[in-house]
Amino acid sequence: MNHNTHPGIRPYRGKHPQIHPTAFIAPGVQIIGDVTVCEKASIWYNCVLRGDLGPIHVGARSNLQDGTVIHVEGPRDGHAGAVLPTLIGEDALIGHMALLHGCTVADRGFVGMGAIVMDGGAIGSQAILAAGALLPPGKAVPEGELWTGRPARHARRLSPHEIAEMASQTEHYIELAAHHRES
Repeated sequence: MNHNTHPGIRPYRGKHPQIHPTAFIAPGVQIIGDVTVCEKASIWYNCVLRGDLGPIHVGARSNLQDGTVIHVEGPRDGHAGAVLPTLIGEDALIGHMALLHGCTVADRGFVGMGAIVMDGGAIGSQAILAAGALLPPGKAVPEGELWTGRPARHARRLSPHEIAEMASQTEHYIELAAHHRES
C-alpha cells in the first residue's frame, strides 16, 4: 500500500507523519501528526499512533503488533512542563494491544501483549515488560531484566537464550511484514 494514499495517515496542525518507504503499515492503522516510522518497521492492524501533542518515533525494524496504542504526554493547561514523547528504538518488539504513553523503549526492548508503559517509563535494551504488566510513571526496567505484575516489579534476569529469542522474533516480523505487503 502506498503510504501517501493510506487513509489512516494524516497530518495534524502542520505536522506530517514521516514513514520510510520500506515500512509496513497495515490496513486499519491510524498515524496522526508528528510520527516517524523508520525503515523496515511494521505497524500492524488497527494500531493507533497519535502524535498530536508531541513526537512519536518508531525505530528501524521495530514492530507494533495489532491493536497497540501509542500517545505522548503533552503540556497541560495551567501546568508548566515539557512534552514527554514516545520513543521506540531499533529492533523493539511491542506486543498485541500494548499501550505506550510518553515513554521510551530502548533498542531491542520488548513490551508484552496488553502491557502498559506510563508517562516517563522506560524499557531498557534486551529487557522485557511481561504481558499484562503495568509500568507506573517514571519507572524503568533495566537492561536484561524481566518485570511482571501490576504494578510491575523485577522478576529475574533474562537468560542468553531468551535474549536470542527476542532477536529472532524481530527477524520473524520483518519477514511476516513482507508477506503481508505482497498479499
